[in-house]
Amino acid sequence: MIIAQLSIAPVGKEVSVSKYVKLVIETLKKENVKFETNAMATVIETEDLKTLFDIVQKAHNVVIASGAERVITELKIDDRRDKDATIKSKINALK
Repeated sequence: MIIAQLSIAPVGKEVSVSKYVKLVIETLKKENVKFETNAMATVIETEDLKTLFDIVQKAHNVVIASGAERVITELKIDDRRDKDATIKSKINALK
């Protein structure tokens, strides 16, 4: 299982980026993947890297299509191979 942290931000637009975050969330919902959005980023859970990269590309492009002329996309990937890891299991490990 792949767990990734995604942050996409337009540069040189308004101060608030919430409308862009909403577009990314809509894109993720259409892709039927597990995700959780927090104050600074969105955590995504996918079966493989190809799926993750396809989704990230769609999310990046939806921000550009909404009028952003420059976008910074940050992606942090946790690709654990020794056992199944999910967003839920990582949170439960903290309890």
